[in-house]
Amino acid sequence: VQLQASGGGLVQAGGSLRLSCAASGNIFSINVVGWYRQAPGKERELVATITTGGSTNYADSVKGRFTISRDNAKNMVDLQMNSLKPEDTAVYYCNADIATTGFYRHYWGQGTLVTVSS
Repeated sequence: VQLQASGGGLVQAGGSLRLSCAASGNIFSINVVGWYRQAPGKERELVATITTGGSTNYADSVKGRFTISRDNAKNMVDLQMNSLKPEDTAVYYCNADIATTGFYRHYWGQGTLVTVSS
């Protein structure tokens, strides 16, 4: 199983970016998926998660600006990021609970860098 993240880049403050993450491999089922980020010198933190049924959870710092969505048929999850701030600069990682047989385990994508200039 692999998670491939894409969509990072350099953007000015106030701009938007859309991150995508695609899961591939011998996938039986995907449960909760989410995005995390890690800024230089800081610990990795939760950005947003979404369940199979579409229930979402956001960090307070991104509420109202970021939107997480998923396409269960395509095994993909997106993160639409609007009104970006310099403090959103980080490496963003997708994460998913994936079952290849009967048991779920966590998988991480490789990370994609988002840089927001002031």
